[in-house]
This record gives sequence, C-alpha cells and structure tokens, in this order.
Amino acid sequence: MVAGFLDSGKTSFINGILSDGFAREDRTLLLCCEEGETEYDPKALGNVTVVTVDDQETLTPEFLLAQQRKCRATQIIVEYNGMWQIQDFYTQSMPPSWVLYQIIVTAEGPTFELYAKNMGSLMLEKLRNADMIIINRCDQALRDALRRRNLRMVNRRADIYLENTDGTSEDYMDGTVSAFDLTADPIVVTDEDYGFWFVEIMDNPKMYEGKRVRFRAMMCKPPRYGDYFTPGRFAMVCCAEDMNFLAVACIGYDAKDIPERTWVEITAVCRVEHWDPYGEEDGPVLHVERVVPCEKPKEEVVQM
Repeated sequence: MVAGFLDSGKTSFINGILSDGFAREDRTLLLCCEEGETEYDPKALGNVTVVTVDDQETLTPEFLLAQQRKCRATQIIVEYNGMWQIQDFYTQSMPPSWVLYQIIVTAEGPTFELYAKNMGSLMLEKLRNADMIIINRCDQALRDALRRRNLRMVNRRADIYLENTDGTSEDYMDGTVSAFDLTADPIVVTDEDYGFWFVEIMDNPKMYEGKRVRFRAMMCKPPRYGDYFTPGRFAMVCCAEDMNFLAVACIGYDAKDIPERTWVEITAVCRVEHWDPYGEEDGPVLHVERVVPCEKPKEEVVQM
C-alpha cells in the first residue's frame, strides 16, 4: 500500500518500483484510489492491470477478490486515497486471504506543516501505520525542521527517508534524532520498545551519554566479563531459528546474589566508554544504580 495526501508523490513512487521490475515476473493488480496530475508510466504496465476506485464503499472483500481473480494477480499495489484512513482498508476491506506486506507513506516536505496543522489526525494515522515514510522535495531548512519535530517519536519502527530537491536522499535517523524522550529522567523503556531502544543505543550511544534509563531484562552474568554483567532480551528477527540475545553491558552493582535468567528492573546511567568486547570503538556501558526483581513481560521475546 502506498498512502499519502494528493500530490505527495505516490504515483511517482509506484512508477519507480514498476520501472525497477516489481511487476516484471508476477501478474500485478494496481488499485488506483486517487488520481493526481502524474500518470502511470505505460512502459512499466505490461504485466499490470489497473483498476480505478473512486468510492471507498466500493472496497469490499468481495470486490477486491473479484478483481484479483479477473487478472489472476499474485500481488497487489494499492495507491490509497489520502483522505481515507488506512485502518479501514486492513480491518474492513482487505480479503482474509490477503497479507498486507508493507505500508509506504509519502509526504511532500513543503506542505508537511500545513497538513499537520489542518489535517493532523489524518496525517498522524498514516504516519503511525507506516512501515516506511518518504518525505520528498526537502531542502536543508525542511530537513532540520522535520528532525526537530521528531517523527521517530510518532513511529519507532518505520524506516524514514528524506528526499532532497537535488534527487538525493538521506536517512532521517542521522544520529541527532531519538525515538525516545531524552529529556525524561529516567527514560523508561517499555517492554514493547526494548528492541528499538537497544538498536538506537548501540547505533548512537553518544545520544545517551549521562542519561538515566530504566528497563526490564533477563539477568545474564557471563564469568568471562568479570565485574560486568549483561542483562538482555531474546529477539526474533524473522523466525524462531533466528534468535538473538540483545544484551547491554552493566557495571557498578554487585549482582552475585541475583539468580541467572531471572527478570529484573534496572535503573542505570549510560556512559560511552571502553569495554573489551566492543574492540577499538567505545560503546554504551550502563552504570547501575538499582536492580529489583520484577515479573517477566507478557511477551518474553522481542519482535524486531
């Protein structure tokens, strides 16, 4: 699904993926729910059947299945109307046999603030549902303003990209934007957000220098690390066979009486410093102030 307000670049994005060969081998149904000035590239539509839908009430499971069967499509692209809520599609319209693989939200940088002020709830719904957010036509001032707004706080899991006016693009996460409120003391990491926090503190530890954090994790005390202990959470990236233990280095607390693999709540201050397993690069080391037993999370395994 490609969603966004009118003239946000939805059709241009679809033209791009079709030109790159998205529908070269598989029969594709393209549902056009909003027509702007840009048209689909006819050179890329050889294996694509385009169906225009003007009325949201038309989008019923029966209608969509009929359109899929008519063209024998094995994959579907939806250019979604910017005035419709995304949740309506996957809760009411989508056939049970369909799998929603990815939601891509496009936005135009110069009109972002205007839509945010006048259609805030609609824009917020799109940003929160997105797996990928692309904000185009940005200059340096817009990039700075969007980072000050901190869209990462709205959606921690989405990949966010800024497309510049010169055709280049850059990652929204440039080491200055956090998915968490860094002014909080302590920064409380919920069970659901542990994976996001772990990736962020490992990728950009300097953002957390001197910050107090609180989180729940499973106790781990590898003997080879001496005074350091490494509590963490198991995370599944794509399947049960692909399981990793996301552990953080902790020091400054005598954890010898805390049983291995028990769940604890840890309060600590983050420092960026040397730890042998990091090698030559310094990384986050948590100087622990408090460790208390706690109940295990409802979902023990973190979904990445």
